[in-house]
Amino acid sequence: MNLILLGPPGAGKGTQARMLQEHFGLIQIATGDMLREHIKHHTDLGQLAQNYMNQGQLVPDLVVIQMIEHRISEADANNGFILDGFPRTVPQAESLDKMLARRKLKLDHVIEMRVDEDALVERIAGRFSCAACGEGYHDKFKKPAREGVCDKCGFGQFVRRDDDRADTVRKRLAAYREQTAPILPYYQAKGKLTSIDGMAEIDVVQTQIRQLLRPQA
Repeated sequence: MNLILLGPPGAGKGTQARMLQEHFGLIQIATGDMLREHIKHHTDLGQLAQNYMNQGQLVPDLVVIQMIEHRISEADANNGFILDGFPRTVPQAESLDKMLARRKLKLDHVIEMRVDEDALVERIAGRFSCAACGEGYHDKFKKPAREGVCDKCGFGQFVRRDDDRADTVRKRLAAYREQTAPILPYYQAKGKLTSIDGMAEIDVVQTQIRQLLRPQA
């Protein structure tokens, strides 16, 4: 069973992918993590990618596709894979399809996690964490029991990621709409796309996905 999870930054794709990985025995392929691993271990593809990055260029789609192909050829990928963060564009989707066809594989489902952008901004922009132990909190949904003091370790200093600022989140959402959303009609035309409510509770989202996958499970 081979899947793609689509949705804007902060929609929870990684969390859902990890849960599906554990339940169905699939492998999760987060292309950003995969790229960093290749670079860290100085593989041929990693060095090639690093050369492009050193020149201030994006890593070409072909290199990323080759990394994905290498990963799904490993023994632990026999049950299938979940792609998280790729493809982002129609040309990438087309290249992925060609690679899978060459390996006599196919995508079973492309799952779009629909979100309310204003609610998502609130969800992400409200996040902060303890500077000492990393325990996560939220301005609205999970405040420390004592203001200014970490519940877990008692430290009195918190940090917020620059990526979680409201203006940054809105820019990332706009980039998703512009670059990635056009691939939805591409997969819709192939009969692969299903949209689910990505704003529901984590377990509810997981249930929606498992119900969709049950005939293949």
